[in-house]
Amino acid sequence: MSKTTAAITAVGGYVPEYRLTNAELEKMVDTNDEWIRTRTGIEERRILKGDGLATSDMAVPAIQEILKKKNLDPTEIDCIICATVTPDMVFPATANIIADKLGAINAWGYDLSAACSGFVFALSTGASYIETGRYKKVIVVGADKMSAIIDYTDRNTCVLFGDGAGAVLLEPNNDGYGVLDSVLKSDGKGRHYLNMRAGGSLKPATIETVTAREHYAFQEGKTVFKFAVVGMADVSAEIMHRNNLTADDVAWLVPHQANLRIIDATANRMGLPKEKVMINIQRYGNTTAGTIPLCLWDWESQLKKGDNLVLAAFGGGFTWGATWVKWAY
Repeated sequence: MSKTTAAITAVGGYVPEYRLTNAELEKMVDTNDEWIRTRTGIEERRILKGDGLATSDMAVPAIQEILKKKNLDPTEIDCIICATVTPDMVFPATANIIADKLGAINAWGYDLSAACSGFVFALSTGASYIETGRYKKVIVVGADKMSAIIDYTDRNTCVLFGDGAGAVLLEPNNDGYGVLDSVLKSDGKGRHYLNMRAGGSLKPATIETVTAREHYAFQEGKTVFKFAVVGMADVSAEIMHRNNLTADDVAWLVPHQANLRIIDATANRMGLPKEKVMINIQRYGNTTAGTIPLCLWDWESQLKKGDNLVLAAFGGGFTWGATWVKWAY
């Protein structure tokens, strides 16, 4: 009997309507369009506007698109894993809220926090549930409302991030398609360079932490950039090497959309031309756990059955990883 793998059988995505352009940011902080574009590749990012709207409100329509494409009832979902660093609340898990809003009454689920590597980590985790044979339909969604934790007076971070969600459905496959290998890594020393300083058990919310603006994302840009360039390129090269994949074998690099220069460095290390690299950072910015599934969503019509994809990410923690996926449809 052939080995059971977890195949991606459908993709869904959602981005809010509101576009925060570089021109608008020029009016908010000391920056300009040329500086942002040349250093990051970003032209605009989507922002979730409206009272009472949270990360789950982007994840739900992304998953509903999958259900519609596959003609599935929400009650058929076995498990929902939500990769996010901007949960609706500290608890309960946003995955539980998503299940309730969907009507996925038979699904259990939880949140996975690995910053920008969250989707890759969650995909590998979800795939393991399929591989055991215990579950048949697992939803992995990467979703972040980064605008909720961004300081729009900090020119170093406010230009980078946007809001969005992307999701995939994992189902069993016995024909060699799906999630075939992953290289996943983390290093807690990176916590000093990319974090949110207050709001956790180390530094609970007080009037002092709020006044000190410590509930926003903090990043030491140069240090993070240096680690990201090396980390993302290394794991992408490693997964190719250990699976005997050449640049000719890889149809697409699906990189985390943090910075165009990091993406270029990863592609160069893999020997891939730009035509094989999914890039939508100019439209969405960095949506953290949402970037990779949003790429799959944007490029779904161009993907062919049997295509080899390398998904690669680097995020706070530090966390980083690469996953080899053979496209199943």
